[in-house]
Amino acid sequence: MKVYLKDNVKMEPLIWKWYAWPHTIPPLNAACNLVERYMKIMDSYVKFPKIHMQANQNPKLMGGPFIDLEGGYVEEVKNLLQETKENCKDLMQLHSVFKDFEKTLHREANGNTLEAFYAKLPNELKGMVELVYDTSNHPSMRFIEEFLYRKYYQDKHQGISLSFIDKDYRPFIMSTPRVNTDEEVYFKIPFAHEAIDQLFCSRYEPIDVQEFMDNFDIPEDKKNLFMSFFSETPSQKIESRNYSGEDVRIRFLGHACILLQTKDVSILTDPIISYPVEGEPRYTYKDLPDVIDYVLLTHNHQDHVLFETLLQLRHKINTIVVPKSRKGALEDPSLKLILQRIGFKNVIELEEFDSINIKGGKIVGFPFFGEHSDLNIQSKIAHCVALNNKKFLLAADSNNIDPFLYDHVFDYFGKIDVLFLGMECDGAPLSWLYAPYLPTTLNKTHDDERKLSGSNFEKAWSIVEKSGCKEAYVYAMGMEPWLHHIMALQYTPESIQITESDKFVAACKNKGIISERLFMKKEWMV
Repeated sequence: MKVYLKDNVKMEPLIWKWYAWPHTIPPLNAACNLVERYMKIMDSYVKFPKIHMQANQNPKLMGGPFIDLEGGYVEEVKNLLQETKENCKDLMQLHSVFKDFEKTLHREANGNTLEAFYAKLPNELKGMVELVYDTSNHPSMRFIEEFLYRKYYQDKHQGISLSFIDKDYRPFIMSTPRVNTDEEVYFKIPFAHEAIDQLFCSRYEPIDVQEFMDNFDIPEDKKNLFMSFFSETPSQKIESRNYSGEDVRIRFLGHACILLQTKDVSILTDPIISYPVEGEPRYTYKDLPDVIDYVLLTHNHQDHVLFETLLQLRHKINTIVVPKSRKGALEDPSLKLILQRIGFKNVIELEEFDSINIKGGKIVGFPFFGEHSDLNIQSKIAHCVALNNKKFLLAADSNNIDPFLYDHVFDYFGKIDVLFLGMECDGAPLSWLYAPYLPTTLNKTHDDERKLSGSNFEKAWSIVEKSGCKEAYVYAMGMEPWLHHIMALQYTPESIQITESDKFVAACKNKGIISERLFMKKEWMV
């Protein structure tokens, strides 16, 4: 029977039954997050489920290490913790020897040659690490990421869950494992498997659902549920998804997701797409063009590189453009290698000042300062896109900590027409994302000061003044209701992110610049 996937079917990519995000793919990053994040959270929940339940009822603790299962499923979490210990011994061992050697290196390397330390490397890391000093004689390790993948990367713990979705709320991905329920179908499948493309192509092209089930061992008691995700009738196509006009059409699809379209090219940034849930109007997968020529990713945070969306779009993406990492730094893994491992064939790394010629213009990479807690992370880049004699700067969460940077940017690229800038100016502390990679516990004062923050009003306004832009939009604020499971944000009118961006919009309008804080959806021409 040839059938079509229904629009209201949600897919979640899972690894070890946790929601998969970029730092769960590189083996050493995966090991650190598994041991120092997920196993600790599960152990705490098994011991104190009521504390987790109470914490999740406190808005001030949103996004914290508390499992959001309302105090239930304790046995399931306990079993998952035990299964993790049994099935992930290789990653646990990799984490253990890495942390032990790191302590030895920091304790004993005092400025003398590091050559003797190669003999002390654990067997699990020999030949895959270069030992180096910075110019202040601080020792560190540079990992040969490809070798780590070849030895330790496994896709056997990967899978997807499918279920109907009728509301935006979902438990936060960084703190809550996914437990089996009667409403979902879970099956193991590597993210790189071409059947995932086949599955999501079936929104438009029918598939033989019985053949699919036979190939992927859908549990017998879930086959009827799986069949219910499909229909013999395709959903109605939205004709406006493609564009053939003479202008540049801009669509805002939520958060940092911008679609730039001309009659010759389509460019999508940081894709996070909503499902068709009742409520305020939003764009969904049906509104995307048949072909996406370029996907531009600005930086390696889970709200900008979302596997859930990327895997569903993989079959229609021609080229995916990513910032180049620092090369071999644990906290800055290669996005190119990550995406290649999950099945993307054409991945281009863009360095600062690199350019890509496209029909009707070009894409240029520019420096992106801040929003990474002062860590030396290089897999972050702003995109200047020239299209049909118009210029767009998509600066994502760039924190304008040195205003002289943009003197150089606009001297290099010229004045722009449209600016997109994130103003999540009071972000999470360093440890919220990067704690599993730190050799020691960070001083609380340092942790609280070094935040994942974007520009406030003063910094954002400086960019506008120097850019000469005619339009300036605040985006990437995490305000859309379908983002809770990724960002766990809840603003009030008094939140500094709101008051600062309000000042920004007002200042732009006062100078005759078209401006707004984007929310949910918007379409306009330039």
